[in-house]
Amino acid sequence: MSQVYKQARRGKMDFWIFIAVLILLSVGTIMVFSSSAAYAYSRFGNTYYFLEKQVVWLVVGLIAMLVVSNIDYRKYARLSPYALLGTLGMLILTALIGIEANGAKRWLGPFQPSEILKITLIIFLAYQMAKNYRKMDTFIKGFVPYILVTGFFCGILYFQPHMSCALILVSVTAIMMITAGTKLRYFALASVGIIPLIAYIATKKAYIIDRVFSFLDPFADKSDGGYQIVQSLYAIGSGGLFGKGIGKSLQKYLYLPEPYNDFILSILAEELGFVGVIAIIFMFGLLIWRGFKVANNAPDRFGSLLAVGITSLIAVQVVINIAVVTSSMPVTGMPLPFFSYGGTSLVFLLIDIGILLNISRYATYEKF
Repeated sequence: MSQVYKQARRGKMDFWIFIAVLILLSVGTIMVFSSSAAYAYSRFGNTYYFLEKQVVWLVVGLIAMLVVSNIDYRKYARLSPYALLGTLGMLILTALIGIEANGAKRWLGPFQPSEILKITLIIFLAYQMAKNYRKMDTFIKGFVPYILVTGFFCGILYFQPHMSCALILVSVTAIMMITAGTKLRYFALASVGIIPLIAYIATKKAYIIDRVFSFLDPFADKSDGGYQIVQSLYAIGSGGLFGKGIGKSLQKYLYLPEPYNDFILSILAEELGFVGVIAIIFMFGLLIWRGFKVANNAPDRFGSLLAVGITSLIAVQVVINIAVVTSSMPVTGMPLPFFSYGGTSLVFLLIDIGILLNISRYATYEKF
């Protein structure tokens, strides 16, 4: 369709997306409690410390999801440049007065602006690509502008530093561009300059080099650089086929650092085993499949590209998190959607789902 967006009849939202999200949230909340209880008690004297906070954010996120699912997604299109500029302002404020933790300055009060950046950038790119779809197969107008915009924000994230978020933005932007019609050879051409740039950046961040060497042989330095991934592998391996049972993980007892965050899948594998992990991967697969189904049946290009961006955002994070905890790629600090502890990320992830559900209301396919 040539229109950026057009009128379409509103219908029911996608039932399977809604159910998959509820199941993932339910299991995720249980795992946050199971994986955090020991650490919470040892540090705060309250077994429920992380669970209480997660439940509050979960309720806020679910309310936001339901509200957003009833707001016409097309309203976001022309507001997207202003939303992106607002996000840029928050990122600048974060650099000036943000809260620093573990050597990174990523927080502005209770919020992490990089989480807001993910969705505002996706909406902006979807609108611009839909508006200029006839030129998406050209290098100057179908490749360069989108790479520059995403590259600009990745540059800001470099100084936080928040390279895992930058990796997500680059991946999602590339998927959206290819979907919109950008030629693959442009990416091959750009890689000639981008790969040396990435190598240069890596040499300037010592922790990146350390993570690469730890990934190559984590057991060579299992008491320091490789400690986290080694403990993760112990957890996964000891879970076996059916796991030890909910609450019976041993690695969460102060062996695996902050097991309720990026490595929560390791605890799930230890407690629910291979079967449990496959079941969760299946639910993620169902969600991602239905998300792309929404994109394929959206009534306009903007809705289609927006659905692609949101679905890709979830898919990229799931794939990278699983790769990290299984030592298939270097540690990147990537949370597992709907599972890892975190307020801002959970709320905005559910807002993303709300937008996807709203697009599904106007899409033409069987929703149940």
